[in-house]
Amino acid sequence: MRTDQLLSRLEPVFARLDREPERPAHLQTPQMSRHRIVLLCATLAFYLAIVVAVLTTSWLVRLDWQIMFFRPYEQWPQIHAFLDYLVVLGQRGPTAVMVAAWLGWRSWRQHTLRPLIALGVALLLLNITVGSVKLGLGRLGPHYATQIGSAELFAGGDIFPSGHTANAVVTWGILAYLASTTVTRRVLSILSGVLSLSVGATTVYLGTHWVSDVLLGWTAGLLIMLALPWFEPLIARAEAYVFELREQWRRRLEEGRLSEPVAAALTPLLSAGGKWRPTRADGAEAPVTAAPAAGHSPALRPAAHAHPASRPHLIRSERTPVTPAGSRRPAHTERATARSARPATGG
Repeated sequence: MRTDQLLSRLEPVFARLDREPERPAHLQTPQMSRHRIVLLCATLAFYLAIVVAVLTTSWLVRLDWQIMFFRPYEQWPQIHAFLDYLVVLGQRGPTAVMVAAWLGWRSWRQHTLRPLIALGVALLLLNITVGSVKLGLGRLGPHYATQIGSAELFAGGDIFPSGHTANAVVTWGILAYLASTTVTRRVLSILSGVLSLSVGATTVYLGTHWVSDVLLGWTAGLLIMLALPWFEPLIARAEAYVFELREQWRRRLEEGRLSEPVAAALTPLLSAGGKWRPTRADGAEAPVTAAPAAGHSPALRPAAHAHPASRPHLIRSERTPVTPAGSRRPAHTERATARSARPATGG
């Protein structure tokens, strides 16, 4: 009885695994709306105000020094170990790997390269914008400050704006940007905002960044996320180019114009049967030129992966692995006999 109940519960799982993944008909692509442009302009103004406040050694620089002398890591040493791990969520290497793995799975399920390309574009913008300002202003961190009350600019440093904070905004914010529903996008936006502010506050606690570094890093990451819809046409063109290149290699493979080692290496990558399709900026599916049917080499033809339109689903007990020579799995009675004939001790 329990076995039958377990099989009946697992039957929907097996049916899901047998079904071919379906690409969403309409992927929601954020547009550059008027509200978004207004928010972008306001964020840019705040960004420039922070830069001017640091350049003029205003009250913001005095606040930086006050918190530096306060030394939060000495006031609350009991949370130091935990925050050492929390700050890793703002490092570019570990976070990029984790987010890329998730977006890669989404790309495979949705049959589109847009999530991975959008992540790449966002990180490229982050490196260009934040890196150029870091090197241009050359600010020193609190542990390397040389003159009390100074902004420590143009001294060969590279901490303004905070790269940890900006990276946390972009890396975790891209999940909200690529969310499929409005509710999911709002929830992930709040979580990414709280996480990025926590990472920034942690750097201030550890004494590796000034408060103004964190404010400018958070603003720099937000600017990238707000401006990302302007790059959606570029993302669509890059995706179409990758699929076009894939189709070209597939045609060469089917026409036998590739050497056998290269064909053997590319066959698993190009034998998807046309599942993947590029998308335009509006989310619609872009046409892809089909491969010619004639002139191909039978020896190098990729195995077709057919999926019947409808067939009865079999439970696990009815699925017997079958080979060209028949099933290699013995019947239940034979297995029971062999098990009983086995000696009790090894030999």
